[in-house]
Amino acid sequence: MSELTLDVARKILDAALAKAVEKKLKPLVITVLDARGAVKVTAAQDGTSLMRAEIAHGKAYGALAMGMGSRALFQRAQEQAYFVSAVNSLAEGRLVPVPGGVLIQSGTTLLGAVGVSGDTSDNDEICAIAGIEAAGLKANPG
Repeated sequence: MSELTLDVARKILDAALAKAVEKKLKPLVITVLDARGAVKVTAAQDGTSLMRAEIAHGKAYGALAMGMGSRALFQRAQEQAYFVSAVNSLAEGRLVPVPGGVLIQSGTTLLGAVGVSGDTSDNDEICAIAGIEAAGLKANPG
């Protein structure tokens, strides 16, 4: 697979939502971006809190922008806070450096990223990984 299609993005979204329901998580927003950073699909479960869509997008966008899952970006922010802050300034505040932003790969080809927000960052990441793997792709959380 060389690019992320809408059908595959919807499979990722549906499987991520199914994982959230299975785990009885708080309401989530899930955003799937292609490798260019364009939104392929996004959905908010009923009852999500304000700003969840922006946070989900920021997790996915940050993963794409930095070429690493947001778990690695979170670690880097702890080790090099000034660097990540400077990059986030350059990105006009669009990076959210906490787990829940996962790169989507087919072999070594980067197809895009998933961002999830609404529960704990670890649970958000679990849902993103479940969605990607259900679509037969490789999840790279960092």
